[in-house]
Amino acid sequence: MTNHIHAPEHPESESLRGGGFTLWFTGLSGSGKTTIAHLVGPELDRRGLVVEYLDGDTVRTHLSKELGFSKEDRDTHIERVGWVASRLTRQGGAVIAAAISPYEATRRKARELVEEFGTFVEVYVRASVDECARRDVKGLYEKAFKGEIKEFTGVNDPYEEPTAPELVLDTESVGAEEGAALVVAKLEEMGLVLGKVPA
Repeated sequence: MTNHIHAPEHPESESLRGGGFTLWFTGLSGSGKTTIAHLVGPELDRRGLVVEYLDGDTVRTHLSKELGFSKEDRDTHIERVGWVASRLTRQGGAVIAAAISPYEATRRKARELVEEFGTFVEVYVRASVDECARRDVKGLYEKAFKGEIKEFTGVNDPYEEPTAPELVLDTESVGAEEGAALVVAKLEEMGLVLGKVPA
C-alpha cells in the first residue's frame, strides 16, 4: 500500500507562526541606529523572543555585494533586507533591521512585504547632518563634503524623512539607552512585547 503525503491547501498560511514583527530603524549614517538596535535586541531576548539582526552593512556584505550606491542599487538592497525580514517575521521572529534606507517608497515596499505576515514598526532615528558628521570617526562625511565620496546620503544624495513612523528618536536630545527604552515601551504599547516580568 502506498502512503501519500498531502500538501496543505494553503501552504503560506499554514506556515505562519504568528507573533512575529520587524523593527525597522532608519536614519542617516551616524544617527545611532545600530547602537540603539543592539541595546534593544538583548532586552527582547531576555523577554523570550527569538531575535534576529539585519544590519544594512552586514547584509550588503553577504547579499548585496555586487550593488553600488545608485538609487536603483539602494532600492534593490533595501528590498532584499525587507524580503528577508518578512521571511523571519513569518516564522515568529523579532527582526531588528538597521539600514539608512533613504527613500520613502522603498521603505514602504519593505513595510508591505513584512505586513503580509506580521507588524512593521518604523523607528526614525533623527540627527542633523552636522551632528552625524561630528560623530563620524571614519571621516566619511568629511570626504563627502570635499566631493571625494559621491552618492553619500545627507550630503550629495537625498534622505527622505519618514512621513508616518511609529516612533521618532531625536538622538541629539535622547541618549542611546533612553532611546532603546522608548523603543521597548512602544513595542509594549503596541502589544508586541509583554511588560517586563519582575525579578
